[in-house]
Amino acid sequence: MDIDLNNDQRIIDSWQANATPWTQAVRAHQIESRRLVTDQAIIDAILSHAPGTAIDIGCGEGWLARALGRAGVRVLGLDAVPALIEQATEAGGGEFRVTSYQEIAAGAIPLRADLLVCNFSLLGRESVDGLLRAVPGLLTARGALVIQTLHPLMACGHLPYRDGWREGSWQGFDSAFSDPAPWYFRTLESWVALLLAHGLKLLEMREPLHPDSARPASVIFIAAPA
Repeated sequence: MDIDLNNDQRIIDSWQANATPWTQAVRAHQIESRRLVTDQAIIDAILSHAPGTAIDIGCGEGWLARALGRAGVRVLGLDAVPALIEQATEAGGGEFRVTSYQEIAAGAIPLRADLLVCNFSLLGRESVDGLLRAVPGLLTARGALVIQTLHPLMACGHLPYRDGWREGSWQGFDSAFSDPAPWYFRTLESWVALLLAHGLKLLEMREPLHPDSARPASVIFIAAPA
């Protein structure tokens, strides 16, 4: 099997297996970087564009859709992992559908929204390429795409600073988590090139800082069709 297809399936399988402990960790605010920095950072980035509608791609258990709903944004949440969509639907706060990135790329969502958000949800290679190709067709005339992901300079660790698959880890989480998913590492240069390759222009890049270390906790790209 092709390594990208195999790893994409491993990602889905891992999140399916870990949906319950992940939901508990998110809802109990157990993840320090999210609690202190990145949750509010993505909300601020989205609301700076004052969207009336949004599509949360890779919505997980739905926390962001609920937060945006409280701010008056009508949200459709999409995720390839049935167990996470089940958790999101039970909690409410938006409309949620089981939809893979391949299905989105193939036109399964005949809607347009003011904003698309991918919050720590772009983990693959070819699946992400296909998804980003579909972005212009999912946005309204003045719509924007907001991506938050691990900051490459922080996430690279001691490995070479070049694109490639990395093995995942649940370091820092409790023993309820198992089978961490692989993920595709991209440099900052590669992220920008990826957006440009799919007809998107970079409007803004934000680097939210952790209040204790003063180092980037993530990177946020805000883009729109060129």
